Amino acid sequence: MPIIDKLIDRIVAMQNPTCVGLDTIFDYLPEDMRAGAEDNAAIAERIFEFNKNIIDGVCDIVPSVKIQIACYEMYGAAGIACFERTADYAKQKGLFVIADGKRNDIGNTAGFYAAAFLGERATCAVDFLTVNGYLGTDGIQPFVDVCKQNDKGLFALVKTSNPSSGEFQNLLLQDGRTVYEYMGGLVEKWGKELVGKYGYSSVGAVVGATHPEEAARLRAEFPHMFFLIPGYGAQGGNAEMLRRCFDGRGLGGVVNNSRGVLCAYKKRGGTYFEAARQACIDMQRDLASVIGPMSR
Repeated sequence: MPIIDKLIDRIVAMQNPTCVGLDTIFDYLPEDMRAGAEDNAAIAERIFEFNKNIIDGVCDIVPSVKIQIACYEMYGAAGIACFERTADYAKQKGLFVIADGKRNDIGNTAGFYAAAFLGERATCAVDFLTVNGYLGTDGIQPFVDVCKQNDKGLFALVKTSNPSSGEFQNLLLQDGRTVYEYMGGLVEKWGKELVGKYGYSSVGAVVGATHPEEAARLRAEFPHMFFLIPGYGAQGGNAEMLRRCFDGRGLGGVVNNSRGVLCAYKKRGGTYFEAARQACIDMQRDLASVIGPMSR
């Protein structure tokens, strides 16, 4: 069974397409957890403790987490070890793990990146990796090949949630399509051999909630493309804006929320992990009010 089918099975079972973004910045931690941590090793240890408690608080109600690698790489070897420990712990708790690394390069180097995160020698448990497809097919094929071999998945940047994404992604080509639509076509092609029982491929797309018209166009044009949807919450996206990311069965994507979960305690009070859990429950209800029930 392709990895995308396993993820969708979990989404349907939980009736929840929420993905918790563990884009954990040290300043997100409560003050008492930050006290006395001055070097990279101490900071990384506190971040792992925070992540572990967040995971424990949400693992029975959400299907997946997304871990932004840059938040960990900035702390050197200790930070990378924290990323790996976080990924492994999330996997042990039954969550699907998306490594948000936006990796790519040409030829052999792309293959090295693929092996590092998705290959047999990968140093931690990752199910999906975000990639930048703008180097073209020879920069993506090594990732696709590893996905086929090891039952892994990808999310390629197509229409991102940042405000300036249109400077490049919305440019018109000679045939009238936009760059993001052209990229969507490539993603659909790259993933055609990894389509599962739900009609979605393990090679999906990053499509921001903050661009609902573009997301709706991509959903209509590329029915096999599963979305990783950032931008909900702190970036300005809401449930109504992403309604058309989903098909008639309520399927089609996972919706990431990072700050809205990790920093929920700052608005709600209580412990950070209890506040994170309640934020996920509220998000599930919000999404369900728009998407409706998810079915096979």
